[in-house]
Amino acid sequence: MEAALKKPRWALRAVVAAAAIAGLYAAGLGVQAGFIEYVQRIILLAGINVILAVGLNLINGTTGQFSIGHAGFMAVGAYAAAFTGVHLAPHVASLLGAGSTADAVTFNVALLVGALLAGATGVLVGLPSLRLKGDYLAIVTLGFGEIIRILLNNAQFLGAATGYSGDSAAGLPAYTSFFWVFFWVLVVVALIRNVTFSQTGRSLVAIREDEIAAEAMATPTTRLKVLAFTLSAATAGIAGGLFAHMQSGIRPEDFRFDKSIDMIVMIIVGGLGSISGAALGGIFVAVTLEVMRDLQQYRLVLYALLLIVIMLVRPEGLLGSRELGLALFRRSSKKPGAT
Repeated sequence: MEAALKKPRWALRAVVAAAAIAGLYAAGLGVQAGFIEYVQRIILLAGINVILAVGLNLINGTTGQFSIGHAGFMAVGAYAAAFTGVHLAPHVASLLGAGSTADAVTFNVALLVGALLAGATGVLVGLPSLRLKGDYLAIVTLGFGEIIRILLNNAQFLGAATGYSGDSAAGLPAYTSFFWVFFWVLVVVALIRNVTFSQTGRSLVAIREDEIAAEAMATPTTRLKVLAFTLSAATAGIAGGLFAHMQSGIRPEDFRFDKSIDMIVMIIVGGLGSISGAALGGIFVAVTLEVMRDLQQYRLVLYALLLIVIMLVRPEGLLGSRELGLALFRRSSKKPGAT
């Protein structure tokens, strides 16, 4: 009986996944045909920001820790994916032949390598630092991000301060497309959502609300915080790999402290603890920064003023702790005082 009930559920999921992939492919064709290259780039940056924001929200929003060095994990993923992609491409091409299939395999393997190395770095940073709390944890993660940037500035085999674009004449191939960026957006959002609304996610929320009480209930707080930190770092690594391939090259200065601040802004604007809010915050930051780019020296001032206004008008963020869904719309459609 249980097996009979499980089959339709898995079949439904397979149909939904196939429909999502087909929809992404069709949307990618529409974006490519309907928008100029500049607008396409903003859309890709928005997708990368969504991955960064949703991943960071797991540790800052759901778990209640305070990390401000996630640009370091993004840098690890970006450089690892770029290095892997450049050196793996000839071997994959010799096996599969030159073409889109070989490019797709190389690209996705490079992203996975970047995610694994960023996640491993998250473990190394998280094990000693996540026993700290509040400002102390923020200082440690900030220091880590700067250490990574300084190391990359002095890594000659990765181009040092001039950046890394590959060892071949063609450099790092610009393979990032709408389909692959938003394919990974769906993967990351599904992964973080499943963790957030699982027993593990409820334990992470308990740690956020009262860590001492969670420990008293035999919750392995340190292990769960390291797990959340590792997943968050791995998603930042995926975003870094996508960014590197979109740029066809990367520099250590692409991952300065202000990049980490942008990630913090994304989740605060969207609403701490909300996956949907984090996604909206990522889109907001990508679009706002590009719209204000023409203002040049006034851009950052106006951006800061806009954030101040948002915090005064909507201090809990665009969605607060709520998620986008039919229940939210049904709730908003009720009249005041209705039961």
